[in-house]
Amino acid sequence: MARKQRFREEEEAAVDMTPMLDIVFIMLIFFIVTTSFVKEAGIEVNKPKAAQATKQKNANIFIAIRDNGEIWIDKQQVDVERVSAKIESLLAEQPTEVVILQADKEAKHGVVVKVMDQIKATGDNLRISIAGDQ
Repeated sequence: MARKQRFREEEEAAVDMTPMLDIVFIMLIFFIVTTSFVKEAGIEVNKPKAAQATKQKNANIFIAIRDNGEIWIDKQQVDVERVSAKIESLLAEQPTEVVILQADKEAKHGVVVKVMDQIKATGDNLRISIAGDQ
């Protein structure tokens, strides 16, 4: 009789881990789905210092302009004429309102203006943010 009672107590003391594992997996899926992935331009740019720099949120498109005039988007070198098409393809993958332009402090002003024109040609609702070192 005492043996049956001890068995019954051990049976009641067992903890079912299944609901906890279900909750952990649901939370994992939630965090994976809601995470936004940022695509960097792919190169390091020697940006000029900025005294009044602010952080931009929700930016997924980074364009880098090197001192020799090379334009990099999504770790690929792009011609000035192809900037608009590349931005359109990136916007189709992940819509955003802000394009961050990272120009080297030795980059030619004309190249930067041409890239800005290409960004504006993509859509009027895009805002251009110039990145500088803080």
